[in-house]
Amino acid sequence: MKIANSGVEARVVEWIKQFLTGRTQRVRVGGVLSEEVRVSLGVPQGGVLGPLLFLAYVNHIGRNIESNIQLFADDCVIYRQILTNEDMTNLQSDVDRLGKWAVENTMKINPSKSKAVCFTRTRVKGPLKYSLLGKAVLEATNCKYLGIMLRSDLSWADHVNYTVSMHTLSAYISSCNENTEIE
Repeated sequence: MKIANSGVEARVVEWIKQFLTGRTQRVRVGGVLSEEVRVSLGVPQGGVLGPLLFLAYVNHIGRNIESNIQLFADDCVIYRQILTNEDMTNLQSDVDRLGKWAVENTMKINPSKSKAVCFTRTRVKGPLKYSLLGKAVLEATNCKYLGIMLRSDLSWADHVNYTVSMHTLSAYISSCNENTEIE
């Protein structure tokens, strides 16, 4: 158990182990309850302990990575300044290490949800050719990170447009709710 190697007291580790061991679950669909099934992986959702255990589980994700890595909940961003071809090679090596870590730790990364974005004001740039777990990472001109739309040319236009559209939608929903009678 990874948490045992992170300095947590043995009795707390034992308590967590008992909390996670021998669990069952079942599903109700249309009023019909399924048979109980034993759960051997994961943590119960909706509890206070789940996020803490997840953080303890992924805490060492960047241990062998030379590029910058940022984690927020279950999102991971890996980046570095690219000045030479060697920098590109080093970033790909770190992405490979990240993929290997995921496999070794039974974590699933969906390469199709990953994006490669080159942030620069330079008008001419070469294509980005990165891969994750043997699949090409698609090049994109923007990405959403922690609720902020980031654009490759460092313009705020996408974020401003996104924010305005969200506030317009929010105002529309509010006006709809004001005109609705609840019985």
